[in-house]
Amino acid sequence: MESLTESQLEELRGALEAEKDSIEEELAAHGKLSGSGWEGSSESEGEEADSTDAADNIEELVVNIPLVDDLKKRRKDVGDAIEKMDEGTYGQCEVCKELIPFDRLEANPAARTCIAHA
Repeated sequence: MESLTESQLEELRGALEAEKDSIEEELAAHGKLSGSGWEGSSESEGEEADSTDAADNIEELVVNIPLVDDLKKRRKDVGDAIEKMDEGTYGQCEVCKELIPFDRLEANPAARTCIAHA
């Protein structure tokens, strides 16, 4: 299998940077930044609420906490992929060390493994 061309790397870097920006926007919409990083929150968190508002806050937290956790994991994967590009190790399966096919990386630019090890 051939290594990625400069054009392919540029395309994938652009996709990773765009995804990173999108993830940051989603994190800001569904969470809040604290000293330990992003965590799920609700819009009216901290406000005194009646029972209906309290129930809405709980429901929003039930959705936002796992969503923010997933977004943090994806942000880490995207950041790691960008770092690998900078180091020259991008596109290599973390398990078998074989090159990951371009079409897999095109579908998921932050892929850590080839299809066989996914």
